[in-house]
Amino acid sequence: MFLLLPFDSLIVNLLGISLTVLFTLLLVFIIVPAIFGVSFGIRKLYMKTLLKIFAWATLRMERGAKEKNHQLYKPYTNGIIAKDPTSLEEEIKEIRRSGSSKALDNTQEFELSDIFYFCRKGMETIMDDEVTKRFSAEELESWNLLSRTNYNFQYISLRLTVLWGLGVLIRYCFLLPLRFKEFLSKHVHLMCYRICVRALTAIITYHDRKNRPRNGGICVANHTSPIDVIILASDGYYAMVGQVHGGLMGVIQRAMVKACPHVWFERSEVKDRHLVAKRLTEHVQDKSKLPILIFPEGTCINNTSVMMFKKGSFEIGATVYPVAIKYDPQFGDAFWNSSKYGMVTYLLRMMTSWAIVCSVWYLPPMTREADEDAVQFANRVKSAIARQGGLVDLLWDGGLKREKVKDTFKEEQQKLYSKMIVGNHEDRSRS
Repeated sequence: MFLLLPFDSLIVNLLGISLTVLFTLLLVFIIVPAIFGVSFGIRKLYMKTLLKIFAWATLRMERGAKEKNHQLYKPYTNGIIAKDPTSLEEEIKEIRRSGSSKALDNTQEFELSDIFYFCRKGMETIMDDEVTKRFSAEELESWNLLSRTNYNFQYISLRLTVLWGLGVLIRYCFLLPLRFKEFLSKHVHLMCYRICVRALTAIITYHDRKNRPRNGGICVANHTSPIDVIILASDGYYAMVGQVHGGLMGVIQRAMVKACPHVWFERSEVKDRHLVAKRLTEHVQDKSKLPILIFPEGTCINNTSVMMFKKGSFEIGATVYPVAIKYDPQFGDAFWNSSKYGMVTYLLRMMTSWAIVCSVWYLPPMTREADEDAVQFANRVKSAIARQGGLVDLLWDGGLKREKVKDTFKEEQQKLYSKMIVGNHEDRSRS
């Protein structure tokens, strides 16, 4: 019979006690609260503690950087050009007024000074592009002890470095194993997402829950990250719509479809708009089925703005339930830059962040009006989401992330300018 030495027996006992304590903590503080949908307030206390640590670390960094004359933050993070919301016609009139003493009624149909407007707009676009900067991580004005979120981190002091090293040990040696183990649990639908929320140390504030999506409707939200699904599904049931993927995402999709009837399309089917519209219509007409969750932007935006909504989901005549999601980047940047990080790398970054803090607003349901087309309805919903979430409302297509600017955008400016010229000519003719 195999006998253990006293030292070996002590090690085995310590390991047994450690595993027992670990699983007890998981059961009491994560699994049971996830089942019953309750919270002990530990995550909010954790968030407040982190805020105090971040504030101290930032002050210490700023003081040390000032002494060593180092630049901490990336310049011009909030834009470098002050832009007034004026129209093309108003700006060209102003240029003509400042460049000529003649009255505007006596100006020619075309003036050489008009080209300065387009030259200035072109230079502004090159120097302060509204589209490109929406696809890079937002630069923080304070350091959250994650070196990847600071533009120009420099060694400041031994205490700050020790604190950062301690944070690395906590995130990689404690939070990562804890989150990874819980994140793989997908046995029960709502419980699964709540476990995932706790696995990510997500602190979510839901507003106006009386407006939560109902069966037979479509829930549309701004899109920042794949975890948007977890954020919303931890507070309700949804049927997902999307393209069938391979790899890790495919494994997750196959696990999700076992919990409820999601609508997945093969790559060849996605391009068939009529087939997609037909399947979505059939789903929403069945009031026993869950509301569909759709992200009409079609790509992840860095949570500073809302870009153009694709009109497909607004054409089928269902009730639309808008939802605005706003993340707090101080604790970890939730934005998924898919052109830079793969899914596994992104999940690793999320699971080694301090926390995911966000607010979710359920807006009143909206329906398409009689004199509205699908594009106008989509823009109205988008504006409501942007206004509620404090986001910039942009007309640009998120597809510009991977594609060239369409000729229609150039032609639109040409039409505005020609309309102004023709309008001035007609006004002079009548006078």
